Formats: sequence, C-alpha cells, structure tokens
Amino acid sequence: MIDAVLSMSGMALAAGIGLGFAAKKFYVQADPLGEKLVGALPGSNCGNCGFPGCQAYADALVASGADGNVAINLCTPGGTPTIKQIADILGVEPVAAKTDHGPRVAYIDEARCIGCTACIKACPVDAIVGANKQSHTVIVSWCTDCEACVEPCPVDCIDMVPVVTSLYDWRWEKPAGPNAQVAA
Repeated sequence: MIDAVLSMSGMALAAGIGLGFAAKKFYVQADPLGEKLVGALPGSNCGNCGFPGCQAYADALVASGADGNVAINLCTPGGTPTIKQIADILGVEPVAAKTDHGPRVAYIDEARCIGCTACIKACPVDAIVGANKQSHTVIVSWCTDCEACVEPCPVDCIDMVPVVTSLYDWRWEKPAGPNAQVAA
C-alpha cells in the first residue's frame, strides 16, 4: 500500500515539475492592448462580430492597428458604450454602431415554445432556462442581446424586444464603499 502511495506521489511530483518547466519555457507574453480590449468587450463570445469570440475580435483589432482593417463597431451586444471604449483604447475616433437599436433582450413566447432546448444550447451566457419538452424563459438581467438563440429555434418563438425601463426599474447607484477598488 505504501509503495502505491509513494509511486503515485513520485509521478505527481515529476508531472508537476515537468508542467512548471513547460510553462516557463513556452510562456507567451500577452499584448497589454489586447487585454484591455478584451476587458472592454462584453465577453459573451456570441460571434456577431464575425469572429469566433471576444478574444479573437480583440486580437484582430490589435493586428489591424492604425490601418483600421477591422471595424471597431462590430460588437452588437456591447453597443455604443463598447465602441467608445474600443476607440479610446485604440486612440481612434468612435464611429456609429452597426445597429443602434438600443438594449434588447430575448423574449420567448412560452405558449409556442416546444421545449427543444436548441436555444439553451446556443446561448453563450446561459441566460435561458428550462427543461426538455417544457417551455423555456429568459433571465433578462443575464441576456446580452447577442441574438444567438433566435436562429436555432425551430418554431420561431424567440423575438428580440427592447428593454423597457420604468420608474419601477430605477435604482439608486450604490456609492463606492471603503473597500472598493479604484479602476485604473
């Protein structure tokens, strides 16, 4: 029994040393500009920009540089605020949003929903809940307006509707507490 424990511990130690060495040997320094851009993007990895995710879009923006081969207004879920952040980071002039429809969320007509779970599988932020063969619903505060759930729906019961704010939705902004971190 002790032999098995010692041999497993030895293999784990050797694997740990090997992985540590590989991490040092093959370390790739990330571009700080790309990291700032990824931080500015919503992180939903929806693909509406034409790239497979937010990291790929940020890398393409960095690679295009001042040439501007990649447009800064491709992030639909981020909208105008994200375009302004990207423009500030890259030091270029902000441009109009590709589609300026304002914030929207997915709405599932639960009477028509057949519970196929296609929308649940397509949602990159897990904003849709429901069970197989049961109607689904959207967690509005999680929805990023990426429209990834609309196309896979076989019964066309998902619509993107504008976010309506009313007096009942309004909240006081919480003041920063003594332990709040100041954004740099």
